[in-house]
Amino acid sequence: MPERLVVSLPDDRLSAHLAALADPVPEGAVEWVRWAVDGPAPAERIDIAVLPYLSMDSGRLGFLSTASVGLVQSQSIGYDGVADALPSGLVYANASSVHETATAELALALLLASQRGIDDFVRNAEAGRWSPHRHPSLADRTVLILGYGGVGKAVEARLAGFEVARVIRVASRAREDAAGHVHGIDELRALLPQADVVVIGTPLTDATRGLVGAKELAALPDGALVVNVARGPVLDTAAVLAEAGRLRFALDVTDPEPLPADHPLWAAPGVVISPHVGGAASSMEPRMARLLRRQIGHLLAGENCENVVLRS
Repeated sequence: MPERLVVSLPDDRLSAHLAALADPVPEGAVEWVRWAVDGPAPAERIDIAVLPYLSMDSGRLGFLSTASVGLVQSQSIGYDGVADALPSGLVYANASSVHETATAELALALLLASQRGIDDFVRNAEAGRWSPHRHPSLADRTVLILGYGGVGKAVEARLAGFEVARVIRVASRAREDAAGHVHGIDELRALLPQADVVVIGTPLTDATRGLVGAKELAALPDGALVVNVARGPVLDTAAVLAEAGRLRFALDVTDPEPLPADHPLWAAPGVVISPHVGGAASSMEPRMARLLRRQIGHLLAGENCENVVLRS
């Protein structure tokens, strides 16, 4: 590894946060170049190419083949579809540690807004209508977390102060950890009748596409709430529309996405929608800068980088 790294940034957003780090990049250790990966690379060698946020389309990723790129650093946690579009010979790292907190915050915000009827109150306020109603609490409810990775664990940590009756944790396989039992995905349908709230935080893979469909939603009790902060296709849209009204939904992600203006989900009863903004918060750039600083440190020290999820 050369003593001086070449690192490309897609825009100015990270620069100030990198400069403000308590442990800044050593002076002279990095040559910074600007590259939004929207055309040929500005240098023959780029040791770390930071992708623009939410930019994993095949056209953009194809430009990575125009340089000798050491590490492709995404600013997103999810990487569905990247393997099919990534040119060969590349190492791809996701942004684990950057978005979990903000995504969990939004999951709780959507959960509480739906449980306590905030969407109804906002609509009533716009009409100047004083219309008090009793809504379900989060306290004393059973919450099932589907997907027990970084986001799922962050959601669980934030539930602790709300006096929920029980948290059921479901992951790809059953196991024990320091907090207790984690159920396997093969148990999901048997567990759903016990859940008042389901929070979906699983990655989108071939195994999780359509994971929550008609049979799974039918297993939930009347009035249950489903919160999706994962990826839209994990939750079957047709099944959501069929169950809307009996069940409630709070969705930060949808299928399709962006959701067309005339899509029936907008008007479905008991559905609250936010436009895929789980990670779009003030904490993103500072945490992304810290991750990039660690990656630079790994390369300067001749170490393996963290968060590597694909080798094409």
